[in-house]
Amino acid sequence: MVDVRDVSKEEFGGILGLQESYFCDLKSKRIAPAKLSRSISAFANASGGEVYVGIEELDVADGKKRSWDGFSDQEEANAIFQVMSELDPLGSNFSGQFLRYQGAPGLVLYLAISKTQSVAHSTDGGVYRRNNASNLPLKDEALERLKYDKGVRSYENEKMAVETDEVTNSNIVIEFLIDAVPTGEPAEWLKKQFLLIDGTPTVASVLLFSDNPQASLPKRSAIKILRYKTKAEAERDYLSSDPETIEGPIYNLIYDAVDRVKEIIEGIEKIGPAGMEK
Repeated sequence: MVDVRDVSKEEFGGILGLQESYFCDLKSKRIAPAKLSRSISAFANASGGEVYVGIEELDVADGKKRSWDGFSDQEEANAIFQVMSELDPLGSNFSGQFLRYQGAPGLVLYLAISKTQSVAHSTDGGVYRRNNASNLPLKDEALERLKYDKGVRSYENEKMAVETDEVTNSNIVIEFLIDAVPTGEPAEWLKKQFLLIDGTPTVASVLLFSDNPQASLPKRSAIKILRYKTKAEAERDYLSSDPETIEGPIYNLIYDAVDRVKEIIEGIEKIGPAGMEK
């Protein structure tokens, strides 16, 4: 049984005055449960949110007017809870509570929706995401991006359209195997580490074991070092010099970037008791 909570006059007025937004939605009790599931999907795939079911919005001469028109009893909302149970069988992502105000008709259903770790679908199989005060259907590239954001799909495991030799016959992979797995063959070892899938290099294998991953992953596999001459908001006008780009396989990339930053910091001078000092 879902709790019923009495709200104060101030809270009653606050609910009727809510603005629909990225985190909040107001619905009539007459909404079809399947359509309501789109809002649940949209909030769950964004940052979570709240839905109040039982708020009517009428067009009047000077704009729109809201009124409290809730369910006559808890059983009238059973279809909504059935949909929520289908979307979240364990009940870990959605919760509900009925709100009651003396003098106002019926019970308004308050739904709290958490951000989910997996992609949340509506009952029609669609995927939605909250965008400002609307529910945006996601398809193709937008849906793939959501899967990356949720961690359902990992970009590092994506196949790349490069020759296998790029990672099986590189200097970096040969050096690594001589040091770490002296009896291993590059192709076989990479396959066992799931860095070759169906004989095709993944993003991770290119980052790790290509001699020049930046050629295959331009603008996504290098480090830029920028130093500004101010602690204020960083702007190009305050750059102390042109940005430096560090490239190479990812292990070298990390160590080279750290070494270069240390060089820059150690080369900075400040005024001390004896004048300029490191």
